[in-house]
Amino acid sequence: MKIKMTLIYWKGEKFWLGKLLEYPEIMTQGETFEELEENIKDAYLLMNMEEVPENYSLKEIAI
Repeated sequence: MKIKMTLIYWKGEKFWLGKLLEYPEIMTQGETFEELEENIKDAYLLMNMEEVPENYSLKEIAI
């Protein structure tokens, strides 16, 4: 089942930038609008941990 979300996007000086209205912390860019769409889908899947195996590790890091 596909989930529908709203992509907020704009053209920067060099890249297309965008984020999801429903998850504003998920933001990415692309050289083309099509690349932006693919990157936002990938970012969503990574942020929702859908591809993390059952046997995973945690580590606190400083940023």
